[in-house]
Amino acid sequence: MSSERFAPLIQSNPDNEMFRFSYGEALFTEDKFEACIEHLEICVAQKNDWMIPYILLGKALIALDRKPEAVVHLETALALAKEQHHEDPEAEVTALLEDLR
Repeated sequence: MSSERFAPLIQSNPDNEMFRFSYGEALFTEDKFEACIEHLEICVAQKNDWMIPYILLGKALIALDRKPEAVVHLETALALAKEQHHEDPEAEVTALLEDLR
């Protein structure tokens, strides 16, 4: 889904975490990594047990060659994946972290 669809929603309701996530995710899929970070960071600040924004943050930071920052978010995502029993994300994040180390 295009990020253009979500921009007006953010303007009308900037505190809505689902709008922020959808916008951040859309920006990520459009390879607008720098732009997506702000929105995904707001998501995890509002809901610190939300695993998917942490994963997307890690991937975006890897794409921007900001690997030390990516590791922090991916380690949080890994802990959440284990805690929440999400095996596929756990495997994905484990592989990402192994590639970074």
